[in-house]
Amino acid sequence: MTDRVTDRTCEISWFSALCDDDYEFLGVPDAQLRSSWEHCRDIVMQAETGGFDNILLPSGYALGIDTTAFAAAIAPMLRRMALLMAVRIGETWPPQLARQIATIDRMLGGRLTVNIISSDMPGETLGSAPRYARTLEAMQILKTLLNGEAIDHDGEFWKLKVDPPRVGMVSGKAPLLYFGGLSPDAREVAAKACDVFLMWPDKKETVAAIIADMRDRAARHGRTIRFGYRAHVIVRDTEAEARTYADRLLSKLDADQGAAIRAKSLDSTSAGVAAQAALRENASDDGYAEENLWTGVGRARSGCGAAIVGDPDQVLAKLRMYQDMGIEAFILSGYPHAAEADLFARHVLPNIEHAPLAR
Repeated sequence: MTDRVTDRTCEISWFSALCDDDYEFLGVPDAQLRSSWEHCRDIVMQAETGGFDNILLPSGYALGIDTTAFAAAIAPMLRRMALLMAVRIGETWPPQLARQIATIDRMLGGRLTVNIISSDMPGETLGSAPRYARTLEAMQILKTLLNGEAIDHDGEFWKLKVDPPRVGMVSGKAPLLYFGGLSPDAREVAAKACDVFLMWPDKKETVAAIIADMRDRAARHGRTIRFGYRAHVIVRDTEAEARTYADRLLSKLDADQGAAIRAKSLDSTSAGVAAQAALRENASDDGYAEENLWTGVGRARSGCGAAIVGDPDQVLAKLRMYQDMGIEAFILSGYPHAAEADLFARHVLPNIEHAPLAR
């Protein structure tokens, strides 16, 4: 195994399948892996035991269980790991959301981070520009209130004059806001307000171009931002074993069922999802877009649609390559999620310096 990195750290997060997204065979629902308090709790506790720094709790209105309620329930059970709680802008009045965030942060001992999601609500369709304008407005309100400041806001979507919640963040500062999106509107919101810009898998030259563009956009607003990378992972003792497992994941997938799963997502027509589809369509016949980057996962899910596949050294080398490009945070997942978390924790995690991102 390659020597440990000693001169840099990154945040290594896992993923809990709150949105009915856990499978032994992609596209084949399994009652034992269905989103539930018990199952998703077990994934989080597996990640805590394995030594991960953080865990993403995704949000989907029509899928699985509620993210905020789950975060509040799991927070007192964790001793060291952070939570990355996804929130869909528009679901909750921003001052109430600020109070929920501050309360859960207190329950967690000051380790809450927030993933801002800018998607349509069920039954609504907003154009890209107004939807992202709403998201920017909400992020600015949340940051002000969670920094402990009163706000007098006269915006397009909210008009309010309120004091900050009596119960504030443990640090006294707003949590890190993670956010992703590839459309021009999304990139501008990220440049203006997010702390960590999240990307889905793509070829290394595309990832480098996105990072360069986002750095330039942030600089034009007098800001700097950090970068995160959301990917699936399959790690085995040998590359051949990892590739065989990837093939097994797809061995029972019905194409129509996969398309139906992708279509259910509220962001199924976003620029990011389109980019994942293009990555998959331009991959080699065996589904690899580049060395050790397999796009087969995207045949059975919307959103993040590719996996880093290989032996421990190959997976580690891929992560370090991304670090060299400027990635400071990784959000990983695998199928089934608890089992793959254990494999990654044993084979890769001890060989890379990692820690939660500092505020």
